[in-house]
This record gives sequence, structure tokens and C-alpha cells, in this order.
Amino acid sequence: MQRFGGGAHRQGVGHRFEDVVAAEHGGLLRYATALAGDPDQAADMVQEVLTRAYQRWDTIAGTERPAAYLMTMVTNEFLSWRRRWHTRFVAVADDDALARATPATPGDHGEQLADRDDLERRLARLPRRQQAALVLRFYEGLDHDEAAAVLGCAPGTVRSLCSRGLAALRLDDAEPPAHPTRTPARLPATRTDPS
Repeated sequence: MQRFGGGAHRQGVGHRFEDVVAAEHGGLLRYATALAGDPDQAADMVQEVLTRAYQRWDTIAGTERPAAYLMTMVTNEFLSWRRRWHTRFVAVADDDALARATPATPGDHGEQLADRDDLERRLARLPRRQQAALVLRFYEGLDHDEAAAVLGCAPGTVRSLCSRGLAALRLDDAEPPAHPTRTPARLPATRTDPS
């Protein structure tokens, strides 16, 4: 997986707004979709970020990595967007959009979609910063220092957010499945009753 922000800057395209957007727009949309769980909401967030970035492009273009700056803006937009809309809007994840954003793997496609849907629902129940930290670390593939730069915190905070988020996901995974006919792959197929 190519790390985000590697397009325009590493290829020497320059720091023109149009060049950076052309090289990074797809990555920004994938990242926003992973955060929001809804491709339409993700497109709105990215559009809002790019509109604000265009107005301040002279400042942003002067940074070492403008694409990373845009990623930070998308993260902040997600955090504020969720604050504004989480009480009014419940996003239903679109499996087709996520399937287009992730590489295909061999196996049962239906089971993969069910697992992805289960993970998206559990991620959506986490606090926003934990969710953002997990997406940056495990979906975008950033290390702790890079994720800390995007979130605007210390690397230790990213480690803590990831640790707590993963612990919450594990606890959530230990709950009985929502669909009694389908048992998550990580749990034993049968459970023994202690009585």
C-alpha cells in the first residue's frame, strides 16, 4: 500500500494546488470514506477541505508536505463534522464503496463483506479520536509519528488511542454476534457452558 502524500511531492510535480489535488484526491477520498463510512459524506468532507485549502494555498504550499497537510485538514473536518452531525445522521456503510477502495482478496466475498460491515459498525461506536487514530495506523499505514502529526498530538497519545480503541473492539468482538446464524471468524464455533 502506498503511503498517503507520496504522489505530487515525491514525483516532483510541485506544489501547485491543481497538481497536488490531481495526485492526492483519490487518497483523500479513500481516507475520508474509511473515517466516515459513507462515500457521499466523505466526498462532502473532502470538497469542504479543498475549498478551504484553495483559499489558503499560498500558506499550505509553503509546507514541506502539502498533501499531509490536506490529510490533517480531512481528519479535523471529520472530527468537527461528526460533532455537528452525529446526533442527526446515522451513516449506513456502503459495502460497494468500501469494496472499490480496498484491494480484492481471495475467499468468500460474502463473508468478507459481512466482516467489513461488522468492523465498520464497531469502529463507528468508538470515540472519534480513537476511530481516527485506528484508521490512520491500520488503514492508511502511517506509523505513530506520522499519525501524531495528522492528529496534532504526541506519538504516545496515538499509541494510547490505538490501544484503547483496539481493546474496545476486542471487547465488542467478545459480545454475542448480532446474527445468531453467523459466528465471527475469530471466535470459537461452539462455546462451552460452565454449568
